[in-house]
Amino acid sequence: MSKPSKFPDQKLKQPGDQHKMNPEPEIISKKYKSANKLKGKTALITGGDSGIGRSVAVHFAREGARVAIVYLEEDKDAQKTRQLVEDAGSECLLICGDLKKESFCRQAVNKCIDHFETLNILVNNAAVQFPKDDIKDISSQQLKETFETNIYPYYLVTREALDHMKAGDVIINTSSVTAYRGSKHLVDYAGTKGAIVAFTRSLSGMLAPKKIRVNGVAPGPIWTPLIPATFDDVTDFGQDTPMGRAGQPSEVAPAYVFLASEDSSYITGQFIHVNGGEIIGG
Repeated sequence: MSKPSKFPDQKLKQPGDQHKMNPEPEIISKKYKSANKLKGKTALITGGDSGIGRSVAVHFAREGARVAIVYLEEDKDAQKTRQLVEDAGSECLLICGDLKKESFCRQAVNKCIDHFETLNILVNNAAVQFPKDDIKDISSQQLKETFETNIYPYYLVTREALDHMKAGDVIINTSSVTAYRGSKHLVDYAGTKGAIVAFTRSLSGMLAPKKIRVNGVAPGPIWTPLIPATFDDVTDFGQDTPMGRAGQPSEVAPAYVFLASEDSSYITGQFIHVNGGEIIGG
């Protein structure tokens, strides 16, 4: 995979406008070798229309899973994800709606069950971020939207999904490197990602007796539509990591495959840090 020397200084109107990104994110590596690790499984992925969520959907499909993705309004990107999943030899259900609404969280799970009849893998992944350099600039409305998007649905969707999950099934939550070392530009966002870590660890203990594993992934700087959509200048994005570059979605998604498969059967309550070499605790 070639390493871009710079990312373009551009701002997208919508986080889902992946087709406008330059360079385009790599969704799956040509070197990736599938092994039917998720054959016969059904996965529900929130925020699955682009970025990490899209990459996870395609990797899961390559491993034999059927996939349902939840997205807010980016129909073009969602259709592209479905095409990629189908090209990988699997089936993809699109579920459009607002995860900030409790009723929709319930509907999303029910639609997955109605269509596929089973749910074995839940990936809580949807998120928003609004960079601010001063806490006084974080309005009450922004704070509300960030928390209601980034952490509330993790509880709400999980609560509904557990009615249909059984021993051997898994939940994977997306946190962030910012949960572990903070971010002076993303105070509210980092707060939600820290909450996801605590949620994951607590839920893992609650569900361990039921043999349902709960883990997470804490990505560092990954080149997704959320980045140019929310930062004015992304020229040096990721270059302060030890590896000197941003990661690609294709470099994160295999961690989800590992946590979703039997390869991680003795792991629960843990996070995998895909962050370009930044050393952090936890």
